[in-house]
Amino acid sequence: MIETVNPTTGRPLEQIPYATPDDIALRLDRAQRVRGVWAATPVARRVEVLAHIAQRARERRDALAEIAVREMGKPITQARAEVEKCATTCDYFAEHAPAMLVDEPAPTNAQRSYVAFRPLGTLLAIMPWNFPFWQTFRAGIPALVAGNVLLLKHAPRTTRCALETERLFDGVFEAGPLLQTLLVNDETADELIGDPRIDAVTLTGSGRAGIAVASAAGRSLKKCVLELGGSDAFIVLRDTEMEQAVETAVTARFQNNGQSCIAAKRFIVEESAYREFLERFTAATKALRIGDPMDEATQLGPCARDDLRETLHRQVRSTIDRGARLLCGGHFVERAGFFYEPTVVADVAPGTPMFDEEVFGPAAAVLPAHDADDAVRLANASQYGLGCTIWTRDVERAQRLAQGIEAGSVFINGMVASDPRLPFGGVKASGFGRELSHFGVHEFTNVQSIWLAPAQR
Repeated sequence: MIETVNPTTGRPLEQIPYATPDDIALRLDRAQRVRGVWAATPVARRVEVLAHIAQRARERRDALAEIAVREMGKPITQARAEVEKCATTCDYFAEHAPAMLVDEPAPTNAQRSYVAFRPLGTLLAIMPWNFPFWQTFRAGIPALVAGNVLLLKHAPRTTRCALETERLFDGVFEAGPLLQTLLVNDETADELIGDPRIDAVTLTGSGRAGIAVASAAGRSLKKCVLELGGSDAFIVLRDTEMEQAVETAVTARFQNNGQSCIAAKRFIVEESAYREFLERFTAATKALRIGDPMDEATQLGPCARDDLRETLHRQVRSTIDRGARLLCGGHFVERAGFFYEPTVVADVAPGTPMFDEEVFGPAAAVLPAHDADDAVRLANASQYGLGCTIWTRDVERAQRLAQGIEAGSVFINGMVASDPRLPFGGVKASGFGRELSHFGVHEFTNVQSIWLAPAQR
């Protein structure tokens, strides 16, 4: 049985049985039957389906948001925004996918030559708990509109969210389900990658999970996309508009209870602005309202699991033991559930856990840089390369600095975020492949060259 737990109270929510081998086989066979029909369906019809899914998500927004809060603890206002983002992403691809999937002319010596985008078939999507609806839509909607069907293996923590996601897709296509949930453990998911009825796999998760999935996909010679961890740098240069930078920094670190791959985690501040940033950032962090995530006023809820809270505490204490300064937080909150105080640790150095590891929870690492070039060096001194933020009034200089940043995205004077209009993904230990935009639509397609012999004279 899968047992879900409410992180706000620490109490069990429900028990849900794992899928039986017969049920797994049924769903795989069903996907196999539907995939050909969906692939042959005109793009104009596919986008109508996306519009229907968006409508359903909006109609059920409040109920879906409450389920996410119960299963993983994010504040209710953020949970509603997550569901709405799923709907707007459907809207975006419903409008723009036809242009993304049109055949592209490729002039050669042929009578005619062009590039077409054919779906791969059935995509296994292995998704995490932290954005239980958005992660599935971010990876799945571009693949779906390209003509693939989806099998969702979600994190056990958010099993009810997985089942509700399946409900959103129920009956939207007359030939059968476009998304089915597989309630399986990690070992079974690893075995499924090798099943001939699975054509490709996408994962959002940890580095360890990424290695396992990439290995399994490699053994079967199957395409995979990995969106893994991050330790995003938030660079603050001395000419920054400090009030706006600090306000954004607090949101970038503590939204979703600090549990986001693209959350800002390492705040790298030019020395002449270091003290001011620390004072403002620490004061704003202390002011965050901790509480029941179902309360509209709550800004910070619990960690999703107690073991995650324990890991976070180890990272904080070990970093302090190696010379960093604790400015606020650093302790469990004395109440039911898996709450941790919003924490700021200053003078963090490379070689400590809060610099080297992904910190998945409400704790921020702050450190000084000699100058802008040193800030870029420190930003790149990480195994991860997902996102980065640069704050400065000199945007031309920021764009030059961005050329040296080893990350999938660089946001200048703004918070790193996933946006359906932009490709999303990382480099180094943050994974490979891209989601969203036309890159995400093409990621799980056979990019097929068509060449017609020159006309005979």
